[in-house]
Amino acid sequence: MRVYALYLVVAFLSVYAYRDWFRSLCGLILLMAVVEHPDMPKKLFDIQGLSPWNLALLNVVVAWLFNRRGQGLIWDMPRHLNVLLLLCFLVVFVGFLRMLFGPNPEGLTATGMVSEYLINTIKWVVPGLLLFDGCRTRRRLATGLVVILALYVLLAVQVIRCVPPGAALSGDTLTLKSRKAISRQVGYHAVNAAMILAGGSWAVLATLPLVSKRRHQVMVVGLFLVLTYALALTAGRMGYVTWAIVGLILCLLRWRRRLLLLPLLALVIIGLAPGAVERMQHGFGELAATGESYTDPHVVTSDRTLIWPYVVDRIMQSPFGGYGRRGMLFSGLTNYVVERTGEVFRHPHNAYLEWALDNGLLGLLLILALYGIILKHSVALFRNRNNVWHAAVGGVASALLLALLVGGMGSQTLYPREETVGMWAAIGLLLRLSVAARAAVHIPVSRFTLVDAFRPQTAGLSERLAYVTGLQQLRAR
Repeated sequence: MRVYALYLVVAFLSVYAYRDWFRSLCGLILLMAVVEHPDMPKKLFDIQGLSPWNLALLNVVVAWLFNRRGQGLIWDMPRHLNVLLLLCFLVVFVGFLRMLFGPNPEGLTATGMVSEYLINTIKWVVPGLLLFDGCRTRRRLATGLVVILALYVLLAVQVIRCVPPGAALSGDTLTLKSRKAISRQVGYHAVNAAMILAGGSWAVLATLPLVSKRRHQVMVVGLFLVLTYALALTAGRMGYVTWAIVGLILCLLRWRRRLLLLPLLALVIIGLAPGAVERMQHGFGELAATGESYTDPHVVTSDRTLIWPYVVDRIMQSPFGGYGRRGMLFSGLTNYVVERTGEVFRHPHNAYLEWALDNGLLGLLLILALYGIILKHSVALFRNRNNVWHAAVGGVASALLLALLVGGMGSQTLYPREETVGMWAAIGLLLRLSVAARAAVHIPVSRFTLVDAFRPQTAGLSERLAYVTGLQQLRAR
């Protein structure tokens, strides 16, 4: 039944895109909350790469191409970001070609490689680029932001539904039950779900400046607690650390008074999910045969400290060019580590080491430059106290991007993946506001909040938001 419902939704979004591609795009982003469910089909007509989500995205892109000129849209992303994006895509493409024409120990087909490691890498960025081009009115900006937040809330609700509350009482039980339940009933790996929720919780809290009524503020704080509780249920220790570091950074940047509330928040989490605290303490206070207490670094880091020296050594053997996509496997490092340690590692468990192993240190510098510039823009808007939209969108983008960058130290990947769709969508909104701010275009926000996105639309001049280059005003839609 769920599969047929998915087909109907995809068919509707695909057809409706030719009437309003932006709304179909928002529906497509929201669909990411359920599309990774194991029951959802990954192929249509047994064609590799033709998934329902891909089909809907294709129709949205085609509709966007047909309609953008008639809507007066001009691609005005800053040139340096365009160049960095293209260079990073070029790095991904070169790494893919090296994998395609290199050794193939797994016997992967060329079609499968193109679908999984080229198309599926680039497509996750597309919704963010389309949001950047399309969010030129206040209503569209608000709609895009609501959809992004709704994606994270829906994922949190699914995690809470599939993990029984009793599992949160014990660290071992939480680890055992949450990983199986989340993978089977949500579709995301528990480690990835932890990273998603770590950034998503703070992203929700960053929208507080957009709501003025007390009941709406209470609702936002409540959603923040829901996402935080869902994070606790994932048993992802790197997710816990990421949540704490991201929250600390955001508090230091703008919310310094909220630093005083962090201990209280920690007590709430301990009361709701004591198993999460037990999970964090795993590896600390281990007892040796002599009865002495010690800290086991391999247990604390889940053997990450075991694999990292081998990865660094292999990177130094080819520091500039790397080994191509999936360098762990195709460089022979996976088999080498098995021979030395008896452990199987298919991933370095560090996003930065993975990118350097695949694409060399030069490739790593390019992707870090891209993320660094985006983070600079997001922090600048987040710290703006004169415009609530700047503060909110900057805070959302900062939280989601910081979650990836911090979480990447112990897991994740810098390659775009399904769990980063919300982040790239937020980056699209961020860059649109950043372009508007740089062009010195005024954004009237005093009487427009997130709640207004759900009210009937008017078409007066006060409802318009002029972006582009300041040369024209687009009619509010």
